[in-house]
Amino acid sequence: MGTHQLIVGGQRSGKSRQAERLALRWQAAGGRVAVVATALAADDEMRARIAHHRAARPAGFETIEAPLRLSAALQQVDDAGTLVIVDCLTLWLTNWLMPMSGACDEAGWQAERDELMSRLPRLVSSVVFVSNEVGWGVSPLGRKVRDFVDELGHLNQDVARRCGQLTLMVAGQAWTRPVEETTNA
Repeated sequence: MGTHQLIVGGQRSGKSRQAERLALRWQAAGGRVAVVATALAADDEMRARIAHHRAARPAGFETIEAPLRLSAALQQVDDAGTLVIVDCLTLWLTNWLMPMSGACDEAGWQAERDELMSRLPRLVSSVVFVSNEVGWGVSPLGRKVRDFVDELGHLNQDVARRCGQLTLMVAGQAWTRPVEETTNA
């Protein structure tokens, strides 16, 4: 089985850059790197962000667009010689629970989430997940946003339990430690 890592932090904390540093080391050792991108280009600002990420991505990194079907994308590139960066879980969750179309698919989300949790321990690729840690601020005023923050917190915890390492990014600095065996929080 592959070794997996979760990188969390706030916006612009250096999460994606840290994942790319790990991937460049992997690539330098002769490994393949695949980036599973979960963003949807639904407006001009997001199109600009996606274009920036694409332009800044190191040469030789394969990109797979998977705004909804993350588990299938991971299966597609699963190989012991491949490091997969999933950038990011936050946008993946947003696409399911707060889509631009306004039509939330909770049943579809639950099925995809369950599939990811089931597939992750069986992957032979090493996977680096990127996600936001959004629950450190004040409690959001709207119920939908509170539900989203709660769901992202649960998703991050469940993914972390299936990873060997957890990295917290703060001001571009990585704090990494092994994941401890815990019960559901």
